[in-house]
Amino acid sequence: MVDRFDVIEVGERGRRRWVGLVVVLALLLIPVVSLLTSRDPEPAPPAGPTSEPIRSLTKIDSAPNALTVRPAAKGGEEVMEVVFPHGVRAEVRYPAELGLAAMGSRPYQGVWIDGQYRQLSAPYNGEFEVTAGGQAIRNYAPNVTLWPRRAGSGYYGQVLLFTFGRWRLAMYDRGQGLTFDQRVALARGLKGRETKDGYLVLSAKSPLRLARPGETAQGQPLGPQLWFGGGAGEMVVLAPTPGCKKKAGMPSVIVGRGRPAGSVCRGDVLVAVTGPQSFRKRALEGIRITLK
Repeated sequence: MVDRFDVIEVGERGRRRWVGLVVVLALLLIPVVSLLTSRDPEPAPPAGPTSEPIRSLTKIDSAPNALTVRPAAKGGEEVMEVVFPHGVRAEVRYPAELGLAAMGSRPYQGVWIDGQYRQLSAPYNGEFEVTAGGQAIRNYAPNVTLWPRRAGSGYYGQVLLFTFGRWRLAMYDRGQGLTFDQRVALARGLKGRETKDGYLVLSAKSPLRLARPGETAQGQPLGPQLWFGGGAGEMVVLAPTPGCKKKAGMPSVIVGRGRPAGSVCRGDVLVAVTGPQSFRKRALEGIRITLK
């Protein structure tokens, strides 16, 4: 009997310990569960009218803003056909190891309005470089928006952002800012079209005037250009320049990088380069251009 009661007693003590453990665990779990449930998101509000942001006013994406074409290989060289922003085509031949086509090209064009000069360029990092995911100040046209001055942009002010097909072009205010009417004139008078191979060709009507090839200010070319590369890497600028040897000047985008640079005239086209010495040497000696 003693053995049986001992067994029963042991069984009762084990069961009581198990029940006690369950109670303790339950008490511990209650605050944990409460804490976790408190972190759950609030239930969605009932369906109803919503206010969606205007797509043209909110920019959070940034498509590539450079054109990369497939060059033709000829011996140890590559050959590609390019189109400058004023519509002139050219054949560009260069050493294959230079990889010019793979660097991608972007258009640049100077614009005059009421005697004021403005630069129209394709931001290296696309529209996000201008918008930073924020909201525009206003729309001047379905494809033209005004954006606030970016912090750390020095003497540059507000920015007009133009959309021409796949391309995004920026025009930064500097010095004396443009008036409302001038911005409206730019939005209405500046047009862009893509060629079948993806290059951007620009045109303008009065009171706008596109800077001509060879036109300069303070020794820097203002006319149509193609920029290859950029960012933190090497860069090559091709700028049609009639009478190049007499009018050649280093483009502002090259000078502004503050790095070793060089330039050479290839017929009526200025070739300006910045980057390591070996890259500059290959580019200045190897790039050949034939205007069509």
